[in-house]
Amino acid sequence: HVQLVESGGGSVQAGGSLRLSCAVSGFNYRNYCMAWFRRAPGKEREGVASIVRGGVSTYADSVKGRFTVAKDDATNTLYLQMNNLKPEDTAMYYCAATPSGIWYIGSRSLASDVYNSWGQGTQVTVS
Repeated sequence: HVQLVESGGGSVQAGGSLRLSCAVSGFNYRNYCMAWFRRAPGKEREGVASIVRGGVSTYADSVKGRFTVAKDDATNTLYLQMNNLKPEDTAMYYCAATPSGIWYIGSRSLASDVYNSWGQGTQVTVS
């Protein structure tokens, strides 16, 4: 049973930083594409960053240069380091994983329909 559990959200002032974590269990996630998405109130879910085996990552234009996605194979944890946070980054953040053996890079990797496993989310509020 695939399980993704996010943590690390909170409230921070503009310009501050947060690091989100996603604990992964139930599968060998090295063979998947994993990503962070977010949904702000009244807006559609947005792909933020993705990473695949070998460490190739993709970022939404809105977070390039500020966010960094990484994965720790030893602990089966996905991270999202968020620096220089802005009020428009306020949202619920989710981690997601693709089915076994499926991965993408580039803009396709930020599309929610390629992912079939999702965490419960962690709230980030920037004021």
